[in-house]
Amino acid sequence: MTLNVAFQMEPLETINIDTDSSFMMALEALKRGHRLFHYLPRQLALEGNQLSAVARPFTVRRERGNHFTAGAPERIELSRLDLVMMRQDPPFDMSYITATHMLQHIQPGTLVLNDPASVRNAPEKLFVTHFPELMPPTLITSDKDAILEFRARHKDIIVKPLFGNGGAGVFHVTPEDENLGALLETFTLLYREPVIVQRYLPEIRQGDKRIILIEGEAVGAVSRVPQQGEARANFHAGGAAQATVLTKREQDICAAIGPTLREQGLVFVGIDVIGDYMTEINVTSPTGIQEINRLNGSTLEVTLWDAIEARLGR
Repeated sequence: MTLNVAFQMEPLETINIDTDSSFMMALEALKRGHRLFHYLPRQLALEGNQLSAVARPFTVRRERGNHFTAGAPERIELSRLDLVMMRQDPPFDMSYITATHMLQHIQPGTLVLNDPASVRNAPEKLFVTHFPELMPPTLITSDKDAILEFRARHKDIIVKPLFGNGGAGVFHVTPEDENLGALLETFTLLYREPVIVQRYLPEIRQGDKRIILIEGEAVGAVSRVPQQGEARANFHAGGAAQATVLTKREQDICAAIGPTLREQGLVFVGIDVIGDYMTEINVTSPTGIQEINRLNGSTLEVTLWDAIEARLGR
């Protein structure tokens, strides 16, 4: 089948052809003969219940400094497309939430991945709380006394913004650290939302494992190992990619959440696992395809497009 596909994402100029997962998705789509369009979230327009966007047809190629070609912009009715790939980066703020509301107007006639209502209802650090048996001891609150009591019980903790991304704003607070009070005051100034506090997992030194699930099935993984002196393993924070295989515990985690992901139309998902615990379920714009492909010799973008075309076929 030949599909008309729109990518809602950051500017094409900013794509890193060595790491970007959306780039791989677009490359594979072109191989299959699909027609691609690109627009920014701010170019969406909802008039009544008719959703459109100022979009450009585009192609991509693995050529450094010359990785895309885009045509002239035109306003297109998104309901006339077969698929919209919602791939803009977090933060998961009101702008992001508004985009999910707007995209709901074209469902189910146009497939949106991931399902915008499910994305809105599944922010990374909150969705995981629906699987408490799989996550480390976790507290979400704005109550300073509750945080201090949590710290008294668990000693070594991680404090991070509820809607942060890429490792930004993540702090490891050791038992002897005297800066927790000042840190919470800073968070209060920067964010209106509660913070998330978790027991520190020393297994992070061996890596924070990103596992990719497609249609609720684990298809690949990569370990992100933090730099010396760094508590964060995110690639954005300098984490190094290492090949890995899934443990029995990680397979069980994937099996436990897989049915929920499928039911909610969360087709392309990345979960983060440290030791025996799942810490996040990433549904907004998961990454990791290129790193996993390089280390494992896989082609996750092929698996993804097979799943997408199967959904459209159904």
